[in-house]
Amino acid sequence: MAAPGHEREVPQRVPTATMAAPEALSREELVQRVRELEREVERLRGGAQCPPGGDGPCPPGGAGLQGPPGGAGLQCPPGGDGLQCPPGGDGLQCPPGGAGLLCPPDGAGLQCPPGGAGLQCPPGGAGLCPPGAARPQRRGKSRQRRPFDFSAHGRRHVALRLCYLGWEYQGFAAQDNTSNTVEDKLFEALSKTRLVENRHSASYHRSGRTDKGVSAFGQVISLDLRSNLSRGLGVKPSNRDTDRDTDRIRDTDGVIDTVIESDRVRDTEANPDEAAEQDEIRYVHILNRVLPPDIRVLAWAPVRPEFSARFSCLHRTYRYLFPRAGLDVGAMGRAAEGYRGTHDFRNLCKMDVANGVVNFVRTVLASEVRPANSDGNSLGSGYQLWEFRVRGQAFLYHQVRCMMAVLLLVGRGLETPQVVERLLDVETNPEKPQYSMAVDYPLILDECAYSERDVRWVADSQALSLTVTELQRMWTCFVTKSQLVFRMLQRLNQTVRQERADDGDGDDEEKPLPWSLALPSLSAQASGLTQGVQSRSYKRLMDRPRCEGLESRISHYTKRGRISLSVPLAELKSCPPRGDRTMSP
Repeated sequence: MAAPGHEREVPQRVPTATMAAPEALSREELVQRVRELEREVERLRGGAQCPPGGDGPCPPGGAGLQGPPGGAGLQCPPGGDGLQCPPGGDGLQCPPGGAGLLCPPDGAGLQCPPGGAGLQCPPGGAGLCPPGAARPQRRGKSRQRRPFDFSAHGRRHVALRLCYLGWEYQGFAAQDNTSNTVEDKLFEALSKTRLVENRHSASYHRSGRTDKGVSAFGQVISLDLRSNLSRGLGVKPSNRDTDRDTDRIRDTDGVIDTVIESDRVRDTEANPDEAAEQDEIRYVHILNRVLPPDIRVLAWAPVRPEFSARFSCLHRTYRYLFPRAGLDVGAMGRAAEGYRGTHDFRNLCKMDVANGVVNFVRTVLASEVRPANSDGNSLGSGYQLWEFRVRGQAFLYHQVRCMMAVLLLVGRGLETPQVVERLLDVETNPEKPQYSMAVDYPLILDECAYSERDVRWVADSQALSLTVTELQRMWTCFVTKSQLVFRMLQRLNQTVRQERADDGDGDDEEKPLPWSLALPSLSAQASGLTQGVQSRSYKRLMDRPRCEGLESRISHYTKRGRISLSVPLAELKSCPPRGDRTMSP
């Protein structure tokens, strides 16, 4: 019976028997749930207490409600500040002195650490801090990530074949004043995938360095990458693999003799098929997952430790695309033939003497001007693409673009094909005439060739399919924009020009004429392929002011201590350098 003057308070069950998994609750829902439970705690503090196992009224000053032992009710311990689930329950508990809620051991709710600093999720949970509380921390994030141990993995000397569209980059090679280079993006991907520890320890070489805006279809680099294998062509096993795999032979005295590891490597290099190549890391696949879409790895190849993408290259091929427009491609072809052979190209490049390049003798194996495709269109052959293709053992800084600039002058009829011969005669013309080189975006590093004995490319069919898909999407974008401009030209071709024509009777009359048939022809497709502003009156190359000569530049930088010559300049002229573009200072 209830005491006189007191109304019997019907116990209300607090919703603690079951909580939704934290993953299913949003932040707002969790905050609302915590506030509801705090209000219920405050209400119960002024309520009654049930006798053990009973549901009767609580005496005055009771601290809360208690369910039967093992029940699903709530219990407030003496002097406690909150609610507690009975054994086996899955509700909430507040630890002594705490100011929050505690999840049961299965991690289905929230926990308030001692001192009531906030709410924390146990493993697998998610929680919130009340207003003004400390920021919750997940147990998993409190641990520091263990640094990657490269010494526990073997390395392998490999070659990678790349393609990239260089229009949005400041060149291929890394630079001090920018990180927007193809090489920077490449090493970001190599570091992110834990394939290299750093560039300096990777035995890195590149076949060639392309300038700002220049693209490549067949760039090649060589470097050491992390490997899953302990044997195979180019494999350098880890210290653990060496200790485990090195053969030990005990003699009668108990002395341990070790087989020289270099002999083992030599045997596996002679028989590379012995290595389990199918267990090797999928270099192409994992790199393309983190590289920008305009930089792709096409293939990889295991190579010998002494292989260098730069010095092992047999020859390099460049292509420069241009519209035929009104150019005399026949004269351009005859001029291009003059580039063949071994010549001093100081008048057809940018002399990079400050970086130690003092020898400008290079060998051009092939040079020609030819159609890039056979496509025609309704506006005539002026819109057909042609290309200047040049192959050589090595090239100088801006050499191909300077060669192309001279060919464009010949194609426009401003120079004769014989101007190439005069520019290559450095005895008669030791100083370069001042002229602008061709623009960068149509130039392509098409191929870097190697001996089949040195390089056997390995392709990843799945990665190749993804690359083709990505390039097709780019092609769709660019060709659609190109066709929009082309259709504008077609539409404008329907706008007629009025010209005087003599029909023989002495009366002149105006007749319509499409602009594509007008004389002189309106052909400006190739006018934007040369840098700088074109002057109204043309001055021939050999009549223009000259740049500073090679000997003067060498003397200048030698006095400043930038370079030093170990042999006389005359001897350098007869010794073509190895590699591409530059020599060491």
